[in-house]
Amino acid sequence: MFKPVPLNLPPFPARISKKHEQYFIFDELRKKHLLLTPEEWVRQHWVSHLNKTYQYPYPLMKIEGGLQLNTLQKRSDLVIYNQKGERVLLAEFKAPSVKITEKTFEQIANYNSIYKIPLLLVSNGIEHYFCKINFDQGDFSFLRELPSFGQLDFGY
Repeated sequence: MFKPVPLNLPPFPARISKKHEQYFIFDELRKKHLLLTPEEWVRQHWVSHLNKTYQYPYPLMKIEGGLQLNTLQKRSDLVIYNQKGERVLLAEFKAPSVKITEKTFEQIANYNSIYKIPLLLVSNGIEHYFCKINFDQGDFSFLRELPSFGQLDFGY
């Protein structure tokens, strides 16, 4: 059974409940209680943080979108859209105990080979990485800070 641990993110008023010796957390996007796992703890912190700190609107966030990668069905952790319905941010979350490695970046890069999203976020709740993808030049750069929703301008 997972007990919430402090993360390197601002605290938020998580709505946690207990049923049959299991903990659940309310998902603001899907409007339902989900089993509280370490990865879900990180995701829910980030959803709140993206909304409160960076002004990413809840209605433009989508959790666990399905995608086809070669012959495998995969699920992305979080995709954020702009007002035109274009994907602008792809996030991959890991449990706090999981180190962010090259394999994590390969995972999000594989997903992004399908999505083609210009901004990536990778976090385990302790370490956070932000990348801007330049598709025209075929490269990427790490960002020190995540742009706010109002700062997004990728030349659509």
